Amino acid sequence: MSHEPRPGILILCCLGLLTGVLSGTFGVGGGIILVPALVALLHFDRRRAAGTSVAAILPTAVVGSVSYAAQGQLDLGMALCLAVGAAVGAQLGSYLLSRLPTRALTWSFIIFLAVVAVSLWFVIPNRGTEIHLDLLAVVLLIVTGAFAGVLSGLLGVGGGVVVVPILMLAFAASDLTAKGASLFMMIPGAVSGTIGNTMRKNVDLRAAAALGIAASAASPFGAILAATLSPFIANIAFSVLLAAICVQMAWSGLRREQRRDDRPQAQ
Repeated sequence: MSHEPRPGILILCCLGLLTGVLSGTFGVGGGIILVPALVALLHFDRRRAAGTSVAAILPTAVVGSVSYAAQGQLDLGMALCLAVGAAVGAQLGSYLLSRLPTRALTWSFIIFLAVVAVSLWFVIPNRGTEIHLDLLAVVLLIVTGAFAGVLSGLLGVGGGVVVVPILMLAFAASDLTAKGASLFMMIPGAVSGTIGNTMRKNVDLRAAAALGIAASAASPFGAILAATLSPFIANIAFSVLLAAICVQMAWSGLRREQRRDDRPQAQ
């Protein structure tokens, strides 16, 4: 009976620390970086890498949310609205996965992220603003969470890369409040995803534990760093992250298309 080599704890912890800092600093799950790293460096298949990443992100999002709450930067009402929308949207995205042209969606999303990355250079959030939760705001926040959830289900991208800039650009929210709400929004989906992936045996629990512990330890330092950065510098750093995600998604998309073109055609 053959056994797959188990990834070393040291490299898992290093990846976890990097993921935790990015998660705490930008309010994102980190899966967009963690999944390719697990595939490229540790030779996980993509499905197991995604499942392991979701399990590792769960404690990271919890600790990150608490870290922002401790700084007074978690708007619980806003976060709950986003979480409700994201939970519904993720299910819808999974349903649409086999029914929509993901190639066109992927490239459209890359263009969307590129536009958002440029916009962040010109719209600087005010950290003193608050979102008043009237009926319209609640509906729009739920729709925003649903939009992020659909993209997560369709493209496998974390909702934070969508929610944080939308909250800053469309709702004029503080960047810190947006990041805290984004991390809180991920918790229900991560719980559901981890249970489902564990039942389907798509999680390396040992790797997820090492990644999650390391990321949880680093996430509060990321939250502190986010509060230390000026809003402008934080926006520039976020735009650089979005640009890196665009490049990674474009490269992955081109490689998939090349492999498809290289397949021998059926006679």
